[in-house]
Amino acid sequence: MKKLHLLILAACVVALFSGCGNSASPKKMRLIFIGGTPDNYWSVVRLGCDFATRQLNDVDLDFRFLENGTPVAQQELLSTLVTNGTDGIIISPIDPETQAGFLDNLATNTLLVCADSDAAKSQRRCYIGTDNVAAGMQAAELLKAAMPQGGKIVLFVGYANAENTKDRAQGIQKGLAGSNIRIADTLLDGNASDVAQTNAEDALSKYPDLAGMACLNGYQGPAVLTAVRQAGKVGQVKIVCFEDYDKTLAGIEAGDIYGTIVQNPLKIGYQTIFRMDKYLRGDKTQFGNGKILIPSQAITRANLTEYQAVQKNQLLQSQVGNP
Repeated sequence: MKKLHLLILAACVVALFSGCGNSASPKKMRLIFIGGTPDNYWSVVRLGCDFATRQLNDVDLDFRFLENGTPVAQQELLSTLVTNGTDGIIISPIDPETQAGFLDNLATNTLLVCADSDAAKSQRRCYIGTDNVAAGMQAAELLKAAMPQGGKIVLFVGYANAENTKDRAQGIQKGLAGSNIRIADTLLDGNASDVAQTNAEDALSKYPDLAGMACLNGYQGPAVLTAVRQAGKVGQVKIVCFEDYDKTLAGIEAGDIYGTIVQNPLKIGYQTIFRMDKYLRGDKTQFGNGKILIPSQAITRANLTEYQAVQKNQLLQSQVGNP
């Protein structure tokens, strides 16, 4: 009987200490995410990040939008934030070539991941986002479908050196190779919608026979649509966009925009935070070969309603399940 009491006591002691170990909260990982300027796309990226943070319950996330979308502003904001210490940094580099030294310095001191746009030549550990060359090729397919007779098009670009922009342009050029569609011009706007609209107005004036416009950044779709409508050339000038801005989707529904290429910002945000947390806690398989690619999708009037229903459901599921 005495031996039995000792065994029971020992079991209770083990259970007590085991319970204490399990209830202890792990150290929270402090992650910093520098997104782009506030818009629909980056707001949804943040929703994905916030859901991962709630699910993991061991991440302290500091997500910031850029009010001034320049490389200098991006670096100044990040330099201020890292003074409080961080376990990992996520950034969408605006100009990876000029920011190379800055990015490499970050990577020597903390886990650096690029999301949305890459800096492949830097020491970043991983890129998480769209395969933008493939997305550009999807845009080329939309252009060919919208313009079976071919013609001149103009590309609208935010930042010329951003890797996502360069990759999309490369994909469009590759996809149009051998077709009778010719890129007549590439217009930069520095990620300013008013400049994008002015560029569209100028292009319509400069090229009276312009057949199409390809917008490589989300905010450009509504801006270009406004210019085409004001010029009375809806239907004559075909528009292909990126992202699912409300005005872009409304333009597709109205038949004024042929189609758009959409990313999955909710999943990009979720996967970035989830994988960084697991990696920092010891799972070094999370980043694979250094790229986690999340497929994009072409949206036209034919599948618009279905897409909107799926998106609504995905946002609802982000509150209770895995997006």
